[in-house]
Amino acid sequence: MNIEIIYNYFPDLTEVQQEQFRLLEDLYQDWNQKINVVSRKDIDELYLRHVLHSLAIAKIQQFKPQSTVLDVGTGGGFPGIPLAILFPETQFTLVDAIGKKIKVVQEVIDGLAFKNTIAVHSRVEDLTEQFDFIVSRAVAAMPTFVGWTKGRIKKESIHERRNGILYLKGGDLTEELKGYKTVQIFELPDYFKEDFFETKKLVYLPVKFKG
Repeated sequence: MNIEIIYNYFPDLTEVQQEQFRLLEDLYQDWNQKINVVSRKDIDELYLRHVLHSLAIAKIQQFKPQSTVLDVGTGGGFPGIPLAILFPETQFTLVDAIGKKIKVVQEVIDGLAFKNTIAVHSRVEDLTEQFDFIVSRAVAAMPTFVGWTKGRIKKESIHERRNGILYLKGGDLTEELKGYKTVQIFELPDYFKEDFFETKKLVYLPVKFKG
């Protein structure tokens, strides 16, 4: 699955964005040989399984210029790096507690000459800043994740959608989400036709999720 899949779903990319997306494959192929952050199988389908999956967030939420987004447990830089390409005027902070993963993320950031992204080696609980949105890809069950990120979301929203968590998950989430009355679930097959997305979802939890 090559880069054309990105262009098909996001046809309005600038030349700079197209070039940055093209560079991703070489950067990850190179760094994955030194520090394995993406599985061997997935690296061959990087644009489908990692890049396009990350960009699913953009199908539901467009980030405004100067807004701030925190990617928690970014691993090899997903979903943060693809989103940072798509929203060059939004400020992204990518955090992971595993140093070797953040090293790869920093190298990718440098390779893309990003001006809107920083990589932080830390636990999210140790951060002090607040952000408009928190994004992530299934690093923990939602109650655990909510606990980790408590106090990290700004109360004042500049987007039409209230600030909150945008969480890429899969499978049956009924039990995991039953305590959240205001949660919204977006089925990714409504946006992408590939079989990979068949059971994939985006979970949106606004900052005031009770009541």
